[in-house]
Formats: sequence, C-alpha cells, structure tokens
Amino acid sequence: MALLLKGGRVVDPAVGLDATLDIVIRDGVIAEVGEDLSIPKGETIDCAAKVVLPGLVDAHTHLREPGREDEETVESGTRAAAHGGFTAVCAMPNTDPVCDTGSGVRFLLERAEDVGVVRVHVIGAVTRGQRGEALAEIGDMRAEGAVAFSDDGHGIQTGGMARIAMDYLKAFDAVMISHAEDSSLSSGGVVNEGVISTRLGLPGWPAAAEEAMVARDIRLVELTGCRLHLAHLSTAGSIALVRDAKERGLPVTCEVTPHHLFLDEEALSGYDTNLKMNPPLRTAADREALIEAVCDGTVDCIATDHAPHALHEKELEFELAPFGTTGLETALSLVNTHLVSTEKLDWAAVARLMAHGPRAALGLPNVTLAAGSVADITIVDPEAKVEVTRDWLVGTSKNSAFLGARLLGKASDVLIGGYFALRNGKVVA
Repeated sequence: MALLLKGGRVVDPAVGLDATLDIVIRDGVIAEVGEDLSIPKGETIDCAAKVVLPGLVDAHTHLREPGREDEETVESGTRAAAHGGFTAVCAMPNTDPVCDTGSGVRFLLERAEDVGVVRVHVIGAVTRGQRGEALAEIGDMRAEGAVAFSDDGHGIQTGGMARIAMDYLKAFDAVMISHAEDSSLSSGGVVNEGVISTRLGLPGWPAAAEEAMVARDIRLVELTGCRLHLAHLSTAGSIALVRDAKERGLPVTCEVTPHHLFLDEEALSGYDTNLKMNPPLRTAADREALIEAVCDGTVDCIATDHAPHALHEKELEFELAPFGTTGLETALSLVNTHLVSTEKLDWAAVARLMAHGPRAALGLPNVTLAAGSVADITIVDPEAKVEVTRDWLVGTSKNSAFLGARLLGKASDVLIGGYFALRNGKVVA
C-alpha cells in the first residue's frame, strides 16, 4: 500500500528536518521525503497546517494486565495511547502477578500482538515479586524481549540489592529504571511535606525521600557502570543530581511527567484524589526547576506514568485512595499548551523529548522521518481544541488529574508501520 503525507511541517531533529515537505510511504517504510512528491496509486493525506513527527513513545505506562483488567488492559491502554498520539508504550511490570519471568514477558508481547493498537515494549521486574529480596529471571526476560528492568512502584530499598542488580544488568547491557523512593522516609506520606501538608492535615512525604535514592543510585552507577534511567523525578534537588551526573559523563538518563511539570501542591486544596501521585506534587519552585531542565536538555524524556484506577478506588478519603493519574491521552496536548504555544519549546524539542529521548534512554530501535525508516509517525493538529472530559477519554479508567482542562493541540493521525492506529482523531482497531 502506498500513502502520501502531503504538505505537513515535517520535524525531526535527528535528520535535520523542519520544513514543509511530503512523505511517501510504501510497504510500511518511508520511501521518500521531499517537495512536490506524488504517487501513481494509493491514498493522499492532506497534512497542511499540521506537524509531522517521528512516532511518539511513552517510556512509562501501566497497562494493569494481568490482574487488574477492571482498571486497564493491553487493548484499552493501547487505544488510549493511540488517542494521545503515541506509537509505542513501555509497560511497567507491577501487575498481578508481577512480570518477573520470561513467560510473563512473552504473555504481554503475545497479548499486544493479538489486541494491541500500538507497539508494546515490556519492562521486566528487577527482583522477584518486586520484593527487593532476590533477583528476578533477568536473563530469561531479556531473551524473551524485555527492553529494561524496574521495581517501579516500590524501589529497591537496600543498597546491597541495588548493587547486585546493577552488576547483573550490566552484564546484559540492560537499563535499570529506578523508582527513587526511600520508603523509610516517605512511609505514610501522601502529599509533599511542607506548608501545604500541614495546612491540609495530611501526612507529608519529604523531597529527601526521592533525592537520597537518586544520589545512591547515581553513586552505584559509578561503581558498576550500569546504565540508569530515573523515573518520574519531581524535585529540584533530584534534577541537580542528574545534571551533575551528566556533566561527569555517567550513563544516567531521566524522565519527568506532565503532572509534575504543570501542577504543584497548591492544586491539592480541594482534596481531589486524582491529584494524589507517587511521587507527590511538589512545590512551585520544584515545578519551575523541572521545566527549566526540560528546556535545557537535562531531562531526556517526558513520560506519562499512566496509572489508571477504577472510579470506586479514587472515591475514597485522600489517605486511602491509590496513587496515580492517567496520562496517555493528555500528555501531548499539555506539552503543546504549556510549552510549545508559549514558545518555551519548539517542535524539534518535542520530538527529542517524546520520540527520540525515550528510545535512546531505553535502547529501543531508532525511528526517524528519513527514507528507509519504519513508518511510525505522529501527526499533530497544533490548533485543535480539547476539553478533557470522562467521555472524551477512551481508556477504561478516567482518573485524570486534568479533568475539565481546556487544552490546545492533539494528535490527528498515528501511523504504525504505515497503517493507521488513529485516523482523523478516531482510534482504528
């Protein structure tokens, strides 16, 4: 099948593109990029006034399958991803049972092949059951296709276990994704420790709980040489540690989430449980530090930490409700609204942060808008108006921290291997 993407603003810093161009796709691969292109047979898509990007990737997604299919499934989660403009997601292992074996990885990949709307990359657990006591089946998971390893949701609490894990992962040239939380410091906390936690009468979670673990894991990188990716960083102190590690040439990457970029603890005054996060929303100063780090290149990728929960779970007292917000469907619109339209970022930076950065950090196959590359492409209408409502969200769970927000910009089309996963804003099965 031949497809012509006509007259879009084609942006890909990896190959030096930012111009109005045409793209010809044949047999799932980009055949040609240039001006005034045509095809004798096939379909032409008018991309005028739209931005054409390399396919976006979410480095941090919770699909909940197996075990909590009432919250999300591989099918519903990948539909949400396509709706939000993503061509691939990286599935975290804290399911039930935990994805800590080769068979667990194979199950998810087979489910994605059967019912997935976008590509699914599987992240395996570092320790058995994510209990931090013994290594999981790293070799078997790697052989079955796991792209990285994490005890996300818990974090490896003892330095000795973390060191063993990093030594072992280094032997497989695998990335460890760190959930940076010292639970002896965060235990019982539900919001950032400070003035707001006191005012709300809720247990505080100090920034030091994250920063102490970030410092430890960076030090272990120096010891082991293992590649480290730091998940959902939320504090200025953590960013400072990462910036220093990068200046010293250590193999350390990091991600931040839209909710930590565009919300802070001041939003918690109404006790909305959709704003209960792990790590928690921090101070306005922390949020500004994260934005600065995104803009100056310290942050490698913006990841959603898509954490769906059933409605009845979030309709509890703040202290009892689970942590997390959905994020796949709103991330791109939020970035456009708050960073691109305000000229803090350009579209080349968005491609770096949401397409190339995640792939480089986790060692995924490279995708570009050059001839010969697989045709994984995200097409954005930057002027589309979005109101985030429960009905607008297509994922199973609706616990978005941005319900009611009016945003600017949305993916109009998503191509995966030259086939539509999203067409004119509608998910294609």
